[in-house]
Amino acid sequence: MSEKLLMLVGIITISTSKVKDPESDVSGPTLETLFSESKVLKDVKIYRRDIINDQMQRIVAHLESFATNGCDVVITTGGTGFAPDDVTPEATRKVIQRECNGIVQALINRSLAATPMAALTRLVAGIRDHTLIINLPGSPKACKECFEVLEPILNHAVDLLKNAKTDIAQVHSEIQMEGSIEEVQ
Repeated sequence: MSEKLLMLVGIITISTSKVKDPESDVSGPTLETLFSESKVLKDVKIYRRDIINDQMQRIVAHLESFATNGCDVVITTGGTGFAPDDVTPEATRKVIQRECNGIVQALINRSLAATPMAALTRLVAGIRDHTLIINLPGSPKACKECFEVLEPILNHAVDLLKNAKTDIAQVHSEIQMEGSIEEVQ
């Protein structure tokens, strides 16, 4: 019997140019649509979708606020490149308590399969208390590709963070019966 826990998701576009022209933000709305229309993710509710400047303190404050207000998952898009203003990964590291390197590796692998330019992104994923925070690149195409990686694992990740023992046990049992997580999905 599933514990039917709500997944509260926050989305933050980090781009000084998008703050000046919010209508030009395509990545944030793309992510919102992907989460809202997912047939795999259970009981998703979008907490908020914001656009903020590429400023370290602003990013830190926003990530902390989303985590404090109960978001299970916070996805950032933008600010992960090599430009001097791209400080999203550094801000995220100030907020998280534990890194999730496997998620980053999976995202990078998927992105590299699409373009060698993915080697120029600096993604971070980690946990703050009971919130999973994941940085994605700023392009809508990259957001869609990364969502393909995240979609099959987020239910279980949130269950683990919420200590939803019944759902955790069910997934672990299915993995043991099938032999691999790929077969469960």
